[in-house]
Amino acid sequence: MAQDAKPRSKSERIGVGAIGLRYQGSVIAHKAQMYGDIVAVCDVDRHVRDQAKAAFGSRAQSFEDYRDLLARKDVDVVTIGTPDHWHTKMVIDACRAGKDVYCEKPLTLTIDEGKQLARVVKETGRVVQVGSWQRSDERFRLAVEMVRTGRLGKLQKVEIVLGKNGTSGSFVPRTPPAHLNWDLWQGQTPNVPYIEERSHYTFRWWYEYSGGQMTDWGAHHVDIAQWAINSNPVEIDGTAKFPKIENGYNVPIDFEVNYRYANDVTMKVRDTGENGIMFTGDAGRIFVNRGKIAGAPVENLAKQPFKRQDWKIYDFDNLDRPARSGKLDAIINHMGNFFDCVQSKRKPISDIDSQHRSVSTCHLANISMRLDRKLQWNPETELFVNDAQADAMLKREQRKGYETA
Repeated sequence: MAQDAKPRSKSERIGVGAIGLRYQGSVIAHKAQMYGDIVAVCDVDRHVRDQAKAAFGSRAQSFEDYRDLLARKDVDVVTIGTPDHWHTKMVIDACRAGKDVYCEKPLTLTIDEGKQLARVVKETGRVVQVGSWQRSDERFRLAVEMVRTGRLGKLQKVEIVLGKNGTSGSFVPRTPPAHLNWDLWQGQTPNVPYIEERSHYTFRWWYEYSGGQMTDWGAHHVDIAQWAINSNPVEIDGTAKFPKIENGYNVPIDFEVNYRYANDVTMKVRDTGENGIMFTGDAGRIFVNRGKIAGAPVENLAKQPFKRQDWKIYDFDNLDRPARSGKLDAIINHMGNFFDCVQSKRKPISDIDSQHRSVSTCHLANISMRLDRKLQWNPETELFVNDAQADAMLKREQRKGYETA
């Protein structure tokens, strides 16, 4: 199904502004360059943005503050590859500035942020693709299609392994390096002394900025599982052991979460075992991860291949895709799907609503683990059932000047 990505001609290319250029941020900016021209780069770390400017050429103007990038008229779309606590505000500001957005996963830091984002995207009509790229991968999409078309019979349970969170001792605060705007990096989060391990890749092991593996890998695997389950959780029971150190990583050392969905499917998420997703139905089971998809229903595909009319999970026929991609039912790649939808104004495969619901399921787990008790969830109201203490954790206090409103 998948086709090799093809670059656009010069007449089709549009201006791209890349915000956050360390690690995955650089990766997605380079992928976006296949379809548009990088005209602006932004990072709060001067070393990172200087490297980005050198990589993307003299035409790419460099900024420390993303709001200056959004003010540029030649920026049509933006990529966002910042730490998680910045995603929501940047997507909102970009949409209100008239830009379409490709934002790295996880989409939000809190459930309330997701509610707000969904409203803003609907109000502005912008195209937003979330970087949960497993939706564009053949293995995962095939697994979901097999579940949704009944190849496993009635789905009964899903089991997910995400992997262990990072652990640490106590770190020593020190003076921020001159090339890093530490205040701007912190954004909405509490202003604390600089610790090198709070920033760049290891930010994900601090609850202030992320949610550990539950939101990091969960934004991939929980998303795929929920796509297949085709329902929302109503009960969450998380258990975890937390580190007891000062100035160190504070996400769980060990965790397990059990969900019950509105359609009575159960899902278990844990941190130990082979990374991937196991789907079990009353007529078979399949396992899928980034390296394989296996199980008797997969082996039977040769005898019972899918027909075009069988596919359930994405409206390929209404993409209005230009001829460059070959087949209407092919996703070029995740970034290619985004640029297709920028052009056609169709809904991308990792759209804002599905990704809000998926990462909310991850946030629910973290809330349950931190409260150390079972929770009841109403997916219609997006509130807990008669639980003011848990409802208070749907949002976090935001530092003045960095609010998402």
